[in-house]
Amino acid sequence: GIGPSDASPDEGVVEDVPLIDEKAVEQLTEGLISHYLPDLQRSKSALQELTQNQVVLLETLEQEIAKFKECNSILDINALFSEAKHYHNKLVNIRNEMMMLHEKTSKLKVSGINI
Repeated sequence: GIGPSDASPDEGVVEDVPLIDEKAVEQLTEGLISHYLPDLQRSKSALQELTQNQVVLLETLEQEIAKFKECNSILDINALFSEAKHYHNKLVNIRNEMMMLHEKTSKLKVSGINI
């Protein structure tokens, strides 16, 4: 005889599944879409606005970075000028010392001392 173990596990399943009403599926799909679509559209618009704001922010940051680079180069130029002034002062001092030494040697020559 046919016992419980001889029956197929899928037997009778087809009878248990009700027929799918395509119109009901379509209406449920439309309901689901109409429920979530407005939120998704708002999210899309918010993301687009955020992306545009990020682009503006990046451009602003690039401009600020360029300003800082410009400031640094101005500071470098200022340092160069102050260094040039320092060396100019040294040269002026050396020239003054040389003129003083020249005057002393000239006086010594006039005194009759050969150097």
